[in-house]
Amino acid sequence: MSRLNLDDFSDLIERPDSGTRRDAEERRERLIVPPGSLGRLDELAEWLSAAQASVPVKAIEQPRVVLFAGDHGVAELGVSGRESGSTHELVRAVLEGASPVAVLARRMGVPVRVVDAGLDCDPELLPETVVRRRVRRGSGRIDVGDALTVEEAEQAVRLGMAIADEEADSGTDLIVLGDLSVGGTTPASTLIAALCGTDASVVTGRGGAGIDDLAWMRKCAAIRDALRRARPVLGDQLELLAAVGGADLAATTGFLLQSAVRRMPVILDGVVSAACALVGQRAAFRAPDWWLAGQVSGEPAQTKALDRMALNPLLDHGVTVGEGTGALLALPLVQAAAALAAELPERTEPVKPEEAAVPVESDTD
Repeated sequence: MSRLNLDDFSDLIERPDSGTRRDAEERRERLIVPPGSLGRLDELAEWLSAAQASVPVKAIEQPRVVLFAGDHGVAELGVSGRESGSTHELVRAVLEGASPVAVLARRMGVPVRVVDAGLDCDPELLPETVVRRRVRRGSGRIDVGDALTVEEAEQAVRLGMAIADEEADSGTDLIVLGDLSVGGTTPASTLIAALCGTDASVVTGRGGAGIDDLAWMRKCAAIRDALRRARPVLGDQLELLAAVGGADLAATTGFLLQSAVRRMPVILDGVVSAACALVGQRAAFRAPDWWLAGQVSGEPAQTKALDRMALNPLLDHGVTVGEGTGALLALPLVQAAAALAAELPERTEPVKPEEAAVPVESDTD
């Protein structure tokens, strides 16, 4: 089998249908509520209508949360608020219903799928419902060596592609994408710094679990050292993922690209999914048109990545827990936009200019 070339996705991915989006915009002008009065919900509905190639937009009937799980050797340096190699505990909490994303998913009726791409644990520690497609046991320390071999990186990307195909074939119409990892924000921040051409200190955040100043300095140093190893391979996305990514990040990248090929919209969560999306954009510049940024995670690297992809987050509630939680919180907003666009009646008369939405001034400052 010939080596996978991520640049080939550029020829496979098309933008959401622009003609359908124009039709959706024209239909919006005819709705009973004045244009502009629903704010960003109009934009969301038109984006979704183009992604579905349907006017009116169809309701989101089969969303799913997909979480790629993996451990990272760089966590041994104390760059995370959690113990190195303990991601399996996060996996158990999600699948046993004892984590924020699990509680929200249960309340919303959204199924959750966890994929073991590179956990560092014995298989018997995992619930039976985990998708067991492990590429390797944990990813390497990116400050001193490669996270993966190039062959492992390709295997992980193909894993993500296969999961995307399975979801699309089963009728999933929107993905809430997240990650489960200890130390994962370090390779994610490294990827973003490398692709944006910035320094380690600019992208180093506190992570979902929160770290003190000393741990932040260790994390910053690890990203700095990893960046030295990343820059020589910036021209090849697969080698970049192998050098400073990880099995879960490579799988997420493959998932995002193949989801775009299959015209399946995705809501991104935090800095890890943003980093993978940025790698995906480097391979296929049209791919970000299929993604929404669910929330602001507070990680400076996420902000840089989203700015580079021109993705404007839907929510900013200070949610830093990760695990797809912020992206899942954005799902009802997307569903509401679709419902309003599809179910509001059209006007019987054209909209008059004086009826268009105008800002309402407050009586007080």
